Amino acid sequence: MKQVTADLIGAYQQIVTRAHAQGIRVYGATLTPFGGNGYDDPAGVRESARQAVNRWIRTSGRFDAVIDFDRAARDPHNPRALLPAYDTGDHLHLDPAGYKVLADTVPDRLFRQSPQLRAGTASYA
Repeated sequence: MKQVTADLIGAYQQIVTRAHAQGIRVYGATLTPFGGNGYDDPAGVRESARQAVNRWIRTSGRFDAVIDFDRAARDPHNPRALLPAYDTGDHLHLDPAGYKVLADTVPDRLFRQSPQLRAGTASYA
């Protein structure tokens, strides 16, 4: 699974590099939990990969802003899972209230910024 994590991060890096070369801002969004879904595995290998990718998204400094969907949607008592109030029941997809929370997590000002100036990275959650 380490290779999958490295491949995913490498793909994100390519996207960011190519977009920045064109003056396009790139906003990173963390991966939401899926504990209890069929994608989850008892050993936690996929969860470890999700956590590693999210850590990179939050700390790499590659994005112009980071939107923490993981923090907005996860159950604080069970961080591997969606907050039950937002879970459709399959432990993977959000219900309308969950998607509203994600939408509310994205600051409107991100859509009003001029092309990339790369002064620093902001974080939103």
